[in-house]
Amino acid sequence: MAEARVKARSRRRESMFGERFAVFAESLLTGVWIAVACLGVVTYPAAFAAGARHLRRRTTHESGGWREYVADFRTALRGGWVVGLAGWAVAAAVWVDVLAARAGLPGGPLVGAVGIFALIGLAVALLRAAAHWTPGDAWRLLLADAVRRTVLDPAGSFLIVCGLGVVALSAMFIAPLAVPVLGAVAAAAVAVEERYRRR
Repeated sequence: MAEARVKARSRRRESMFGERFAVFAESLLTGVWIAVACLGVVTYPAAFAAGARHLRRRTTHESGGWREYVADFRTALRGGWVVGLAGWAVAAAVWVDVLAARAGLPGGPLVGAVGIFALIGLAVALLRAAAHWTPGDAWRLLLADAVRRTVLDPAGSFLIVCGLGVVALSAMFIAPLAVPVLGAVAAAAVAVEERYRRR
């Protein structure tokens, strides 16, 4: 009897490890899908939203693959491309701030630092919004809620910043490695949102 209990416990541990490894592998594959979908330059919010939805399906044992990802991507793109365009505009404004800081203008370093922190905060909010996206959601409302969660949940936001840091370091050392790691960032955003929901 005791031996049967030990064997059952061992099988459970193995299946839990196998399940977690499968989710990790799926997130790396999703990173490739996200990278391909981001080639449209302003499509990155929709790409991450579709990737996060795919990973949510995977963790809840729903079926879904490449076709479902593409369908979600097209749906998310309807309002997501405007968010992507606005993100690039903000990044350009921050770049101007950084150039002002380097040029030695009065107050330049402070403005540059504030701009970089604001850009990081907005990137985190965008990832949190993408992790929460479902078909029919308005991006404007998703982003407003995500900004609030970014501020109210600093620990979760910090975890997403760490994920973004891993992507940046991967790109610096081995550029192709940054592609699958994008899926790990989407998975981190999904996990952070789930953690916040259960609080």
